Amino acid sequence: MPFLPVSRKDMEERGIAQLDLICVTGDAYVDHPSFGIAIISRMAESLGFSVGMIAQPVSDQDFTRLGMPKYGFLVTGGNIDSMVSNYTVAGKKRFDDAYSAGGKGGRRPDRAVTVYCRSLRRLFPGTEIAIGGLEASLRRFAHYDYWADKVLPSVLVDSGADLLMYGMGEVTITEICHRLKQGEKIADMHDIRGTCYLTDPVNTPMGAVQCDSFEMVRDDKKAYAKACRKQYDEQDETYGRTIVQRHGKRMLVQNPPQRSLTQEEFDHAYELPYMRTYHPMYDKEGGVPSIQEVEFSITHNRGCYGFCNFCSIALHQGRRIQTRSEQSVLAEAEALTKKPGFKGYIHDVGGPTANFRAPSCEKQLEHGLCKGRKCLAPSPCRNLKVDHSEYLSLLRKIRRIKGVKRVFIRSGIRYDYLMEDQDDTFMKELIAHHVSGQLKVAPEHASNRVLDCMGKPHIDVYERFEKKFYEITKGMAKEQYLVPYLMSSHPGCTLQDAVDLAVFLKKHDIRPEQVQDFYPTPGTISTAMFYTGLDPYTMQPVFVPRTPDEKRLQRVLLQYYKRENRDLVEKALRMAGRHDLIGTGPNCLIPPAEKSGRKQSFAPRNSHAAPANARPQQKKKKTIRNTSQKKKKG
Repeated sequence: MPFLPVSRKDMEERGIAQLDLICVTGDAYVDHPSFGIAIISRMAESLGFSVGMIAQPVSDQDFTRLGMPKYGFLVTGGNIDSMVSNYTVAGKKRFDDAYSAGGKGGRRPDRAVTVYCRSLRRLFPGTEIAIGGLEASLRRFAHYDYWADKVLPSVLVDSGADLLMYGMGEVTITEICHRLKQGEKIADMHDIRGTCYLTDPVNTPMGAVQCDSFEMVRDDKKAYAKACRKQYDEQDETYGRTIVQRHGKRMLVQNPPQRSLTQEEFDHAYELPYMRTYHPMYDKEGGVPSIQEVEFSITHNRGCYGFCNFCSIALHQGRRIQTRSEQSVLAEAEALTKKPGFKGYIHDVGGPTANFRAPSCEKQLEHGLCKGRKCLAPSPCRNLKVDHSEYLSLLRKIRRIKGVKRVFIRSGIRYDYLMEDQDDTFMKELIAHHVSGQLKVAPEHASNRVLDCMGKPHIDVYERFEKKFYEITKGMAKEQYLVPYLMSSHPGCTLQDAVDLAVFLKKHDIRPEQVQDFYPTPGTISTAMFYTGLDPYTMQPVFVPRTPDEKRLQRVLLQYYKRENRDLVEKALRMAGRHDLIGTGPNCLIPPAEKSGRKQSFAPRNSHAAPANARPQQKKKKTIRNTSQKKKKG
């Protein structure tokens, strides 16, 4: 199958006078199932609809080049919120964008969904518009917008769209297409799960959960925090109820979450005739960089019951685990071996959390996931069912496919879940076969107080995992490292907590070359904490580092070992009352200030270099130091 039409010429070659649906996206056009709009467009096509694609439109000519669709436009900001794509957490404009041709930034507007919809309304009066994707999904209620530093109304209000599809949309778009064929209009489809719409208050559904109005949550932070909890508490396909939130003279209605895909439906969605690459119109600019991460990777699951507070997955994909069949995954792996450019390496077999292949407990399927509780944090639920056998079997079969040299796992591994497995077989095979030198894991912090605010397990779990990882690695005579993701300035993190994290890093010989400041993205629980200073689930105050100075001091503490950070680290340590960490002792973070022109050695004499974020094995320090330095030079 060819790419979907992107021009009148394409339409003419296919004998299409008018397209049924036209997709508008903030990403470059990449026809691969890792791109949400690719799945939605191919699903509609499989149902007999002619579908066109307008990628990253700028001018009126861009919007009108495919004409007016018979049924309407499907609009998305792309795989990432346009504001996150366009700005750093410090508010600086980004000049790169992996989802654009040549990796160049600036090709999608700020608040892309709203901009695109308003242009379509102006150019095609009376047309119908449905919006979806991450940007629309996470902005479906009144939400705090970090870049505007205020609460904005639902994106449905600002965009003027007729319908909002939230979450993963395969089942939703299927139902919409069936009903379009029956003569219904998108604007009248008010009973489809997984959608939101605006209506007159008199039409408000009976029995709905009511959040305080946009005006109330805009003006009252306690009301905002309570609304956030209600929205999360109903985000379950089993027991989730309709939620309403008034916006001026209109009522926003969110229907209950859409049901999960069956395994057969999941297989079908990933087996549609994708081109699995970017459109050739981008060749002259060097292609679209984001394809590199997914071209030789396989998605085997969806959803995550890890439910971290700073993560949007729970509100978008949901917490219930969905999986593709073994046969479907193996068929995709076989197909990858025949693709041009395949060199024997499958880069990933994963998803939001790679080692989740089943529900966390049996009662979920009948009763849903526990409201307001987490399966793994701060400690694992007693009902947690840990089993890596199916995932391990899948990996073994992929390894045996002719032409496959190595199979790596690059998406997140939940080490806390892994540590609950009484059978070490998976961990041993993970280390033996599926780590490409470094394994990425996400402890995020070392202070249990901060980890509680993050919804993460306590740090002792990571320490036990780290010890076991290096014991097994050493036993296999391998040189492999853990790469821990760390976050500074998360709500709840005081300067003292940041110092504790620096001490932890020193103790474990971890030297992160990059540090991620907390980024308050729309819709998450952590963002609600950032804006309100309250924990939505306890309504207790939460300390929030807000000023650039506070964030800078926390960030440099995580990179205390850099000479250029020394003075700021000293300032932070003195402010925290930790003068004991300034000196030449083995536990000190920085040396004393230079005196009388005599330079102090910044690092202890027996320190050793290691790959970014990595903790080296503790044998043969000299050998590892030299090896690491050679890698760094090379």
